[in-house]
Parts: sequence; C-alpha cells; structure tokens
Amino acid sequence: MMHLHNLRPRPGSRHRVKRLGCGESSGHGKTSGKGHKGQKARSGGSIRLGFEGGQMPLIRRLPKRGFNNAAFHKQYAIVNLDDLNEFKAGTVVNEQLLRESNLVRGHFAGIKILGDGELKHVLKVEIDKISAVARGKIEKAGGTITLRDGRVQEQTVSHEAPDLAEQEALRETNTKNQSTRKAPAKAKSRAKKKTSRES
Repeated sequence: MMHLHNLRPRPGSRHRVKRLGCGESSGHGKTSGKGHKGQKARSGGSIRLGFEGGQMPLIRRLPKRGFNNAAFHKQYAIVNLDDLNEFKAGTVVNEQLLRESNLVRGHFAGIKILGDGELKHVLKVEIDKISAVARGKIEKAGGTITLRDGRVQEQTVSHEAPDLAEQEALRETNTKNQSTRKAPAKAKSRAKKKTSRES
C-alpha cells in the first residue's frame, strides 16, 4: 500500500547533480560546461526567454486574435477643483470652456472632476462624472452640478432633527394609514358573520 512516507520518484527521472569547479579530473574542469567565451560563458550573463538576438521575436510575429476588453475602455479627462478657481463666480463650467482654457485636451469619453483642493467660487458645473468628495465641496460652496446625460446631481440631505409640528403631522398620517388598512379586515369579518347567520 502506498503512503506519503514511501513515495519515491520514478527510476531515472532524477539525475545526479553536476558538480562544477572540482578540477580537471571531474570531467567538468576548465570552462565548467559553459564553452569558450561569449555572453553565456560570462558570470551573470543570461538571455531572457523569447530573445532571438535582436530580430523580431516569434511572439510579435504571430497575429493576435480574439476578444480584448481594451477596445471598450473609456478614458475620462481629469480636472481638479483647484483648476476651477481661475473662473469667476457664477460661471457655467462645461467642456467648451475647459478646452478654451487649455485645462482639457485631446480625445476622451467624458470629463470627470476630482476633489483635489478647495473651491472658492459658486460655479455651475456640467460634466459627465464627479467624485463624492468633489460633489460635497461644490455643494458646500453653493454651486450646482448637472450631468451631461440630463440628470441633476442630487443635493446632500440634511440629517437635522425635525420640528415638533412635523413630528405630530407624521404621527397623524401614520394613524390614518393604519385605520384605513384595518377597515377592509373589519368589513370581511362582518360579511362572514352575515353569511353564517343566514345559513
């Protein structure tokens, strides 16, 4: 029966170690099996895998086929809040203005604003994407954010405690909802009682 303690490699699959640097009588003296001179005979000299002496390697000569996600990658132009401070208060910041001021160049899928720095003016921003930090800073300064697909960025909701009047109004609406929900159940029970009496 085979166990871990009696596992052995197949006979002939393991070669004895080539002992180098043990003199001429060892059979590997003088050049130690490296041959005469050249790059591979030097200490530390090695050639990386796939290198073909400078000619075009096989991996680059073969055609590349198949699906590649890089064709669908969207690259966005990055603009920080520090860059927007050069505009006056109340300015509508969009792609055209950013291109005219040389803050954005080249081809890209859209514009994204990041929250590096502090915004000093009230601005109306029209962009494609925005980070959470940048959104908070723009809203804190009193600005507005409009996404280019037509959606308006939601304003931050204040989590302050409601007034007493609001709390009472909420209680009244809750009690009304509960009463309206219970009414159909009572009607059903009455209908059942009538049917039982008639029978």
